[in-house]
Amino acid sequence: MSHLPPHMQRRTFLKLGIASAVVLAVAGGAVALMKPGLVDNKITPGTRLILTQVAQAMLAGSLPVDAAERQRILDGMMERTDVFIGGLPTHVQAELSQLFALLDTAVGRRGIVGMSSSWEAATVGETTQALIAMRGSGMELRIQAYQGLHDMVCVPYFAGQESWALLGYPGPIAV
Repeated sequence: MSHLPPHMQRRTFLKLGIASAVVLAVAGGAVALMKPGLVDNKITPGTRLILTQVAQAMLAGSLPVDAAERQRILDGMMERTDVFIGGLPTHVQAELSQLFALLDTAVGRRGIVGMSSSWEAATVGETTQALIAMRGSGMELRIQAYQGLHDMVCVPYFAGQESWALLGYPGPIAV
């Protein structure tokens, strides 16, 4: 493509990005009809696995080193995630369900997250690198998916009193 003028190269790249987004969106819609990421406004086991893997990557350094304590913290975060999702507008819940359904497939995991390992087999390092690539991607769909995952991890995590102690935050001041 180096023989093309710069505006043609960008146009070709944009068309490819748009086509990819459409294919992934259509695939996600079809998958969500068969296996949603949320059921009754609660995360499914597949979504729980995704969020656990993403949380361990995003929150590295702020989670306990002890495996049992880390699992207790993550379990509490998942409970707050269900509460958080229940308070979201219906259309946002539907979009999240589609996103998680798509990410729970090999095609979605590779296409959006950019990770070839399954969620079960992915290391924290692989997940971290994939999230960094999503955040810095030129593809709007990947960036939006990253932002959604970020919010679905950070809001429930930092809302929990058990995470406050880990971070040295004494909690809100009584007024």
